[in-house]
Amino acid sequence: MKPTTRGTLAAVMTGVAAGAAVAAPAVAAPAVAADTGPVPVPLNGVEQSLGPKAPTIAGEVPLPLPGRVEGPRYVEGRMISDGDVPQVPLSGGLPGADVRTPLPHVLGDGFDHLGLPAPAADLRTLTPGASLNGPLSAPNPDHLGLPELKPPQAAVLAPVLKTVPGANAEMGSGA
Repeated sequence: MKPTTRGTLAAVMTGVAAGAAVAAPAVAAPAVAADTGPVPVPLNGVEQSLGPKAPTIAGEVPLPLPGRVEGPRYVEGRMISDGDVPQVPLSGGLPGADVRTPLPHVLGDGFDHLGLPAPAADLRTLTPGASLNGPLSAPNPDHLGLPELKPPQAAVLAPVLKTVPGANAEMGSGA
């Protein structure tokens, strides 16, 4: 078998093994209890079939968690409460990855690997919301307690996204 055919077959088998490892129920149970779920990418088959050292790749997939929704609240001077369509908070994280590949001493004797660790980062979001106010004002004591007409008001509350992602490119000795 040609080396290119053998390499393609090894890559396909590695992908199938990675998919089976992620779909297995034994792997999914511990991930539910944590904030992130590990995603290993097994490349041992590539290394055994082609010969050179294969890079190591691992990932983390965050699990989103819904937060407490603030309901509508009364605001003095308005007929309709504020926050009729509330913003829903969600917390989770950005996916992380850790990639390391061996180097064959290209940059000298002190550099054996190239790495890029990018840990999962916290992510806080708020969904869009809406605030409405009707065409009537609050009861006016000068008009025997009857409301006055006024233009209706509508506002869209913008979504919020807060995160601080980070990554580190490194080269050094060791595998």
